[in-house]
Amino acid sequence: MKYIIVTGGVMSGLGKGITAASIGRILKNKGFNVTAIKIDPYINIDAGTMSPYQHGEVFVLKDGGEVDLDLGNYERFLDIELTREHNITTGQVYQTVIEKERRGDYLGKTVQIIPHITNEIKERIRRVSKKSGAEICIIEVGGTVGDIESMPFLEAVRQMHREEKEEDLIFVHVTLVPLDTQGEQKTKPTQHSVKELKSLGLQPDVIVARCKEPVLPDTKSKIALFCDVPAGAVVSAHDASDIYYVPTLMEKEGLSDYLMQKLKLTEKEISHEWEILMKKMASIDREIRIAVVGKYAHLGDSYISINEALKHAGIECGCRVKAEWLDAEEFEKNPSDIDRLCKYSGILVPGGFGVRGTEGKILAIKFARENNIPYLGLCLGMQLAVIEFARNILGLKDANSSELAKTGNPVIDILPEQENVRNMGGTMRLGNCEAILVEGSLACKLYGSTTLIERHRHRYEVNPKYIKQIEAKGMKFTGKNDHRMEIAEIPEHKFFFSSQFHPEFKSRPGRPSPPFLAFVRAALQ
Repeated sequence: MKYIIVTGGVMSGLGKGITAASIGRILKNKGFNVTAIKIDPYINIDAGTMSPYQHGEVFVLKDGGEVDLDLGNYERFLDIELTREHNITTGQVYQTVIEKERRGDYLGKTVQIIPHITNEIKERIRRVSKKSGAEICIIEVGGTVGDIESMPFLEAVRQMHREEKEEDLIFVHVTLVPLDTQGEQKTKPTQHSVKELKSLGLQPDVIVARCKEPVLPDTKSKIALFCDVPAGAVVSAHDASDIYYVPTLMEKEGLSDYLMQKLKLTEKEISHEWEILMKKMASIDREIRIAVVGKYAHLGDSYISINEALKHAGIECGCRVKAEWLDAEEFEKNPSDIDRLCKYSGILVPGGFGVRGTEGKILAIKFARENNIPYLGLCLGMQLAVIEFARNILGLKDANSSELAKTGNPVIDILPEQENVRNMGGTMRLGNCEAILVEGSLACKLYGSTTLIERHRHRYEVNPKYIKQIEAKGMKFTGKNDHRMEIAEIPEHKFFFSSQFHPEFKSRPGRPSPPFLAFVRAALQ
């Protein structure tokens, strides 16, 4: 097994995740089987309870793991499916070590950071990478070098470097090359970051220099001299017009050749799939505008998978999808502003939790339905579509979700088998679930099958007591999992499709999600 450890310095948000994913992609293009692990030094067991304001989108894996959004980037770039084991947190590691100590597994020894915590980290990395069956494992260490939270993980990979063969483990350090007021590229932040890394016993093999503009040869030489790496190992990672161009950019910088040499790898069958995709992106010459009505409108990372799924569909359709994030609460404050939506080619309401912004989203759904504008609803976006239909078509003015308000008509509710956990808000349905599709339905046409498997993240369901009433008036539930409704569509509408699942999590460049692809096609028309 070959290991590539990706660390970051100077500041967070430099793009370690995209760097790790891009390295994986260029090695996959060379024919290698690549997997990835994300280390998050927070004490949370997983990202499931974290607010999008704090940490961006919670990405859901096939086994129901709620993880950091970087794992979504890994899945999209590498076109693989990961599991919860691929996200290692401080909380998981300490919980396991404490459980072992309580069982007496350490035979009375004093349990310490070294060796017990570091051994647990190393064991997890090796077990997960081996289980994946991959040849190369990319490991991103979250946070920045120098953070107290990251210390045990950096010590663990230092020990791994000592234990593995020299050609089996290398370090890639992502750092910042800022521009001063005169536009000069400054190397001091990189020098100090590498100095901090070295103080922990880690010597970078590659330095990925993030800069607004291409890093100049003189700047690279200076970094190489002061940081003790070859000039060819300093890679310019300047701003790209799209994250999917980054692997190509790194390839042109000679990174893949350097990695192949350093890891003593022999090139296999080369794939041109990514290159073809980039040419397709570069040839796009038209644009459509989609309104995404949510409550985290100013935080792009909160809906990153939706943004990427729209992009994937746009590439397939030969158009650029400009997603504009609109704050649902603004429509609640000023309902007359809803007419702004008429200038968009489609309206999308994403998932979410809590009552804030829901009435604004319902107004947006009503506008899409009444004006025959293509509509795509995801998770809460489906539940609110059912509520809007019940209120305005069935005449149940107090129709709502029992998650959001007390109501005499809970069209969205806890199902009977969940009654014993009503006080806890229901149980979360997470990860892959199957749905059976109605033959001849839009859903069946989109997926080209009578079954599908998609990922879920929700608690409440459509109340079966209202299904006959709703379907009698024109909204059809065309995807079901036993007595759970998975898809709601309005056949008479130009395009009105909503799902209880999150199709955005399985969308890939070159293989877009069927509902997103159909939505963009409808918007183009």
